[in-house]
Amino acid sequence: MNDAHLGLLFGILAVLILLSGFFSSSETGMMSLNRYRLKHLAKKKHRGAMRAADLLERPDRLIGVILIGNNLVNNFAAALTTVIAIRLYGEGAVFAASIILTLVVLIFSEVTPKTIAALHPEKIAFPASILLKPLLFLFYPLVWVVNSISNALARMLGVDPSKTSITEHLRPEELRTVVDEHGDLIPDQHQGMLLNVLDLEKATVEDIMIPRNEVYGLDLEDDIGTLLKRIRSSDYTRLPVYSGDINNIVGVLHLRNASRFIYGKDDSVSHDAIRRFTREPYFVPEGTPLHTQLMQFQQQKRRMAIVVDEFGDVQGIVTMEDLLEEIVGDFTTNLAEEEENEISPMENEWFLIEGGTSIRDINRQLGWDLPTDGPKTLNGLMIEFMENIPAGNIGFQIERYRFETVELSDKMIECARVKQVAWSQAQ
Repeated sequence: MNDAHLGLLFGILAVLILLSGFFSSSETGMMSLNRYRLKHLAKKKHRGAMRAADLLERPDRLIGVILIGNNLVNNFAAALTTVIAIRLYGEGAVFAASIILTLVVLIFSEVTPKTIAALHPEKIAFPASILLKPLLFLFYPLVWVVNSISNALARMLGVDPSKTSITEHLRPEELRTVVDEHGDLIPDQHQGMLLNVLDLEKATVEDIMIPRNEVYGLDLEDDIGTLLKRIRSSDYTRLPVYSGDINNIVGVLHLRNASRFIYGKDDSVSHDAIRRFTREPYFVPEGTPLHTQLMQFQQQKRRMAIVVDEFGDVQGIVTMEDLLEEIVGDFTTNLAEEEENEISPMENEWFLIEGGTSIRDINRQLGWDLPTDGPKTLNGLMIEFMENIPAGNIGFQIERYRFETVELSDKMIECARVKQVAWSQAQ
């Protein structure tokens, strides 16, 4: 080596620095690959992706061969730099040459290659895998020894290196962030639907059901004329049928079946005929998560369910349409939908809201964050806070929201004005 030409030594040193840059960029590029995109490309038989995926199945071996190669070339470069420095300036120049080599390696073999690889991992990792696979085969005995010692130390620290996979499992919250961050790649409507699907597990049928006091049904204790009038004027296709009290539901009548007798004379229809054409009711607990109920609707071949509490009392009904609206939004062509506007804007950013309005609907429509872990309606939230129904109109504040009751009854707060204020104004 001492007899070699200086030009040859500098050439070898340059090659070693380039090899160091190759190993550094390979490490960053391989570890920066998007695992889901990599898996997708591998399924499409992309050769580079298949090689990279194969290497990443055992990241300990991949890192082992990269670091072995990188350390070998860096050590050779350091030794060669020492020889060149001694031949040019004597032993006193070794320290200065080490500093210069450190700067060169940092710039040309570490920072620059790793920065490029981090920004364009596929362009670096896929071609690099062509060399890394044979290098892994060539250095496998050394890699095995290094990994055996390293893995033993890792297990002593409570880490199992064998439990690795190229697929990272995302939690629902993390998946929601992915959808939000990549919204420019997904149409707004589709993005909203995806987010709503992720939110299904956070809500129950109690959150979206039609409460029992608003259920449109048939009471078999009414006379036939009243029943037929309700059937003929109904905007709904399925009607709960009960006897005396809604807790005594005997079935669900589909208007397709009712068409067999509603067009005849009233005296030709009997209560038994109505009961005969009803279908057995389908009951679900009020705490059933929406994503579970969606699957149950599919399995049971049903489109409407009766919601009951822990005591078996009917709390309301939930339909497939209600559930689907949680995903795709309101169906504007729904003729059965009441035209009442439960939330009306007022001056100075106030909103006039009916007491029976769902808190989830308020949050969704106005972009608010009223608490949803307690009462389900605005009336319930206000009464829970005040612990009674006020005798007259009053005002109060819950966190960032100011409330002013507008219309009261003996049973509930019928209507209230609500306004969101800044945190600085919150009491």
